[in-house]
Parts: sequence; C-alpha cells; structure tokens
Amino acid sequence: MEITDFYDEIAHCNKCGFCQVACPIFRSTGHETGVARGRLALLRAIIEGRLDWSDDIEGPLFDCLLCGACTSNCFPAIPTSDLVIRARSEYLTRVGRKPIHRLLFDQLLPHPNRLHMAARAVALTKKTGLSNLARALGLLRIFGRDFASAEGIIKTFPVKALRDKIRPGVYEGSGKDLTIGYFIGCGVDIIQQKTGVATLELLRKKGHQVHVLDNCCCGLPAWSYGDVQTAQKLAQKNLEVLESGQYDVIVTDCSSCASFLKKYPVLFPEDDDRGTAAKSFSTKIRDMIEWLDHETVPMPATDSPVRVTYHDPCHAARGQGIMKQPRELLQKLPGIEYVELPEADWCCGGAGAYALSQYDLYRRVLDRKIANLKTTEADVLATSCPACIIHLSYGVRKHGLKTRVCHISEIYNR
Repeated sequence: MEITDFYDEIAHCNKCGFCQVACPIFRSTGHETGVARGRLALLRAIIEGRLDWSDDIEGPLFDCLLCGACTSNCFPAIPTSDLVIRARSEYLTRVGRKPIHRLLFDQLLPHPNRLHMAARAVALTKKTGLSNLARALGLLRIFGRDFASAEGIIKTFPVKALRDKIRPGVYEGSGKDLTIGYFIGCGVDIIQQKTGVATLELLRKKGHQVHVLDNCCCGLPAWSYGDVQTAQKLAQKNLEVLESGQYDVIVTDCSSCASFLKKYPVLFPEDDDRGTAAKSFSTKIRDMIEWLDHETVPMPATDSPVRVTYHDPCHAARGQGIMKQPRELLQKLPGIEYVELPEADWCCGGAGAYALSQYDLYRRVLDRKIANLKTTEADVLATSCPACIIHLSYGVRKHGLKTRVCHISEIYNR
C-alpha cells in the first residue's frame, strides 16, 4: 500500500497542536517538522503533489521516535507512528536503503547465528580497545553519521549470547499443567542476559514445561525503519517456529517484542494463511509484566527496604496499554518503597538505532528522563524493555548516578 491510500486518515488532522505537548522531539527542538502536525502536513503535501519524494524529507520522516505519545494526545487518535512507517517504506522504495541497514536486516537479524558472531566480534573489539582506535581514525562513521558518539552507549558486550548458554529446547518446571513458550528477544539474547536468566527461572516456577524457542528477531527494527518486506519475512520465520509446538502461552520479557508479536496479524492480508496463523498466536502472546500480573509467583525475600521507581516503555504503555500492572506488582513486593517517576511514560530516546543518526536529539530526550529520575532518589529504576535498560543505564552513567537499572523480572527473582 502507498501513502496515498491513507489520505483520509492523514486529513483527519485538524491542526489543533495538542501533539506538541506530548512529543519529545518537538519539546526538544521546537521545530514544527518534528511534531505529528508537521509530519502529517508533509505527507499530505506529498499526496497532493505539492512536494516531491527526495532526500529533503528524510529528516522529518526518520527523526520521529515512533513513541506514540502524539496519538495518545490526539482527539481523532490519528495513528501517526503507523503512517510515518508507511511513508518510510515508500521513501525507501523510491530512494533506496542504506548499506548498513541492508547488512542488518538482510544478513544478521534473520539469522541468529550470524548475529551472535557479529556481537562476539563487537565484544572483542571493545575488550581489546580496537573500538577506541577505530573511533580515533574515524572508521566508525561508515556505520552511521553519529555512530562514533553512540558507540559508547553499550558499556560491555558479553562474548557469548544467552542462547549459547541456555540452548533452545525444553526445560522442566515445578508447575503442574502450563506449557510455556519463551520468546527471547535480541536485546536479552545479546546484551541483557541477566534478564533472560531471571525470566526463565520465574517461568519454570509456574510452568510444567518451558520451551525456549529457536526464534529470530521479532521484526520490529525492520518495521520501524520502514522495511516492511523484511519485517514480514522475520514474522513468517517466527510463525513457523511457533507452529512447531503446542503452547498454552508465549511469554517474552521484551515489551517491544511483545507489542510487535501481537501486531503480526496486520503484516499479512486477511485471506493469507500467514495472517490466519498470526491471529491465532497473537492471542497467546504475553508481555512478562502481564504474565507476572496474572500468575502468582512466590514473593522474594529482601534484606532491607529498597526505593524503586518505574519507567514505562513506549511499547508497553502505548503499544499494549500496560501501565497499572507494573506499579501494582512493585507495590505489593515486601521491602520495596515504590515512588512514582515524573513523566514515567516519557520516551527514553532509544527507538532502536535512533542514536546512530540522531545522537544529539537522543541525548536531549534521554537527559530529560534522567533529570526526572534524579528527583525520585530511587535506588532502582525498573522497566520491562531491554532496549530501555540499555539507554537508561547509559543516561545514569553519563550523569554520575548510582541508580541500578534492571528488568522487573530481576526484581521478582531476587
């Protein structure tokens, strides 16, 4: 589908400007092209022939975080993020993809083994100091305009992926009847491995069997970039994995993965067999927060009171409507003093690989989040998205805070 097919939705914008209040990019720059009203006006101008597809519109199309805050503040509830993705897709068709994205989406994300090898290479360059040399020589620019600045966001890379330690297969649990499929996202597999270990232990406490799935990337990075075809291919590979077993529920500890897995039905035509399979499995997908809220897990002991606050990932709060559950989960844990984070649903600025090309904007959005965190004086900042953990941890380090950033699974599995 071309962007012209969405003209009626775009035309629903009445230019009221309520999106300005909610948009992290507009609040950081004050530029009209950085807010939903401006982006929709741009798309309307393209459809009406007043503006051509060219490199000039790349900025307004690709500097959107896709956080969805604008839609939450929009009276007609215009799905601006989805419309921007459709526009990105058409832009890429007309202008072409960049080499780094072809490498990532075609050669790495569909193939976990290749992704693991690439991550291992990055880990070794960091460990040996080669990444510092590459930065000094300016070699990192080939991966993105701001890659040299963004390279330090991830402090360390584990040499081995989580699925090198926890192999796909069946793990017996202490529960009675529940058969659980555990979908490991790329962030947990490659970087946030403590989260994966904690999640598996929690799932085994309630499940009769936990099947660690041999899945690939959920497809969200490709979809967000506008590479719809690659997102469909990744979704199809994962549907084949899901169809190979019988699961009562499929749990993931990545809110971004959970949100997109639930969205699989929109990737395929309704009369497509893949669309039918996607509808069937999307009803079984559970974000780890949802699963913890639904299941009774033994309460962990605690040595001393801990002050905890919570960050709402965009793909949990606006992508799935999950906001009340994590707060209730934290508040009922013994030994935890829960304090609400101001602007808890303010985007962390991560948005996938956003920092690689928009590092300055990324830092402005992230710095506002960390400024709010400082007011809580929290010992722990909990969340449910591995990508958010990466960026929030970076913000904490840059601001010299001692706050621990972790997944809610790690708190429940103390």
